[in-house]
Amino acid sequence: MPASPHGGETRQGLPRPGDLVGLIDAGTPLLAVVQRIRGSRADLHVGHRGRFLSLPLRRLEWLAGTDDPDSDPATSLLHSPWRLDASRLTAALPARRELAAAWSLLQEQATSALSLHEFSSLVGDGEDPAQRAALWLWLHGNQTLFQWRQGVLIPLALPEVRRLRLERRRRDLEADARQRWISLLRNRQPLPESGSLSEAQRHDLALLRDWAGGGSEPLSEPLQQALQQAHCSIEPGAIRHLLVDLGQWPRHHLPSLEGSRWQLGFCEELLGEVDRLLAEAEREQPGDAGRLDLTGLHTVTIDDDDTADIDDGLSLQRRPDGSVWIWVHVADPGRLIEPGSPLDLEARRRASSLYLAQGSLPMFPPQLATGPFSLCQGQRSAAWSLAIALADDGSIDELQLHRSWVRPDYRLSYDDADELIELAPPQERDLLCLHEWMQRRRAWRVARGALILDQPEGRVYCRASEQSELEIIEPGPARTLVAEAMILAGAAIADLGRRQGLALPYRSQPTCTLPTPQELAALPPGPVRHAALKRCLSRGHLGSTPAPHFSLGLDAYVQATSPIRRYADLLVQRQLRCQLEGTTPLPAAALDALLDQLEAPIRQGIAISRDDQRHWRQVWFEQNPRIEWRAVFLRWLRPQDLLGLVHLEELALELPALCPPRSEPGEALLVKVRVLDSLRDQLRLEARR
Repeated sequence: MPASPHGGETRQGLPRPGDLVGLIDAGTPLLAVVQRIRGSRADLHVGHRGRFLSLPLRRLEWLAGTDDPDSDPATSLLHSPWRLDASRLTAALPARRELAAAWSLLQEQATSALSLHEFSSLVGDGEDPAQRAALWLWLHGNQTLFQWRQGVLIPLALPEVRRLRLERRRRDLEADARQRWISLLRNRQPLPESGSLSEAQRHDLALLRDWAGGGSEPLSEPLQQALQQAHCSIEPGAIRHLLVDLGQWPRHHLPSLEGSRWQLGFCEELLGEVDRLLAEAEREQPGDAGRLDLTGLHTVTIDDDDTADIDDGLSLQRRPDGSVWIWVHVADPGRLIEPGSPLDLEARRRASSLYLAQGSLPMFPPQLATGPFSLCQGQRSAAWSLAIALADDGSIDELQLHRSWVRPDYRLSYDDADELIELAPPQERDLLCLHEWMQRRRAWRVARGALILDQPEGRVYCRASEQSELEIIEPGPARTLVAEAMILAGAAIADLGRRQGLALPYRSQPTCTLPTPQELAALPPGPVRHAALKRCLSRGHLGSTPAPHFSLGLDAYVQATSPIRRYADLLVQRQLRCQLEGTTPLPAAALDALLDQLEAPIRQGIAISRDDQRHWRQVWFEQNPRIEWRAVFLRWLRPQDLLGLVHLEELALELPALCPPRSEPGEALLVKVRVLDSLRDQLRLEARR
């Protein structure tokens, strides 16, 4: 028969092989059986799984040994003589009321300290190693009655017991709340209203939203563990997926738009200014009496169907000598917006309007941008009007500039204008005449080296719900007419400013070295040839002194025809007004300082617009799955990675794709979607021959 364990405390000296000991490992109390003693260390089988561990003897607490030194030593907790599985330890622990009664008795007797053997004898059988082991584990656990220190237990005073129980209750509540939170995350169902969430949960959501938007504030260890249990990796795309499932992140929200001026909208103070200016628009303003009345001119505006802020219009006026004036009318928001006013400063902070797939985010409040600022059909509107007479070769022969009143007769879409140009009805021949003059003007620019890179362009919109639409914009006659007229107006104003020494926001582009005519002739016309030209062009420059613009074929150029949408265009009008009225315009240094302020928001707006269009392209591909798309190879982007630029012909889109080795410009390819996830901002295409 096996030797019976001895539970007493008569043994002196070091533990022997087979003895039962307790130890603390990484803050956790564990039972172990000694296997061998090696000097000041012991080799142990720890826990029910018998994990091997070697520890210094000073870290062990002796719990029980055997009476028979000649018997074979125990090898694990589960073997004789200990047989301490989890169920036996649970059964050996005295009931909670017995432990509480022992604490109360010790309080009454003012007992200061007890050994484990004495305590075991008090609450049960002091000779039972199972009970002693269970009590040792309990004393090191989440109990609030005793303190265990250096091999003895000390009953805690009543105030300390109460404090510990309150603290334990708080921890238990926090643990329960954390577990419920983990369950909510793991279930991936829409969360209840934020008012029913705890402060800690709202804080976690704020951190997750920050990460989803590309932030980097550290996540707490409990939150990281919760994400792991929700099968969510700690990266922005995966967190966006989780937040969408939880109803805490709009599926099509742009991280780059988060916190921007455009997203914040217009505050109450600015909306109050809007109401004031709407009333002021009906009253006479300084300079109104001197405006040239052009309301009798036949004026049209041409824009996309959904454009609401209309800032330019066109007229044709025949002169007695048979020549014509080409009138370009530009909206005049400066009639109501004073420099340095609250709305002016807000427009400066935005620098431009944003035109996104789901609609526009304007530079000025929409009540003004689409109201008194716009050249609305049938309404007398304040404008700046350029009268330009072109020579037969397309160069500018004469030029006049006026602050004016205009009354547009028609608002045309590009399709409407294309039809009028094509059919040229007798009562509407002005549009055809304007088109012919703009063609002559374009030819003049081409003769001076201008690059014409017109081609169909695919753009994605979301006009209803979350359904994306791909619209292919064709470079028809009306778009060519409007684009050329706006370039003409910019060139005319730049020439005026240059001759008068006026500081304006001139746009320039350095001279570039293009492929030779022979190299271009070897490429297919259209997107392939255009790609070869575009890769040679330098970035443009914005500054207060005139300089040539290479790709436009102009000696000087300013953008001046969109003051409702671009703040720099409004600056052009203010400089011109000073020149016309004989007041002092901004000097070059002051204008450069203003342009420097505009640079950051302009870049931010461009980045947001690109992110928005990229996202909705990805959504469009998700909503329009297809095995393959026909494409043509344009050029290499990173040849070492086989990443090239391809033109998807049916969609009029240029996108990067993994391409076959040695692909050549103009080569026909078939493209398929390899990876697609709009929430992770992923669209990876792969092309084959």
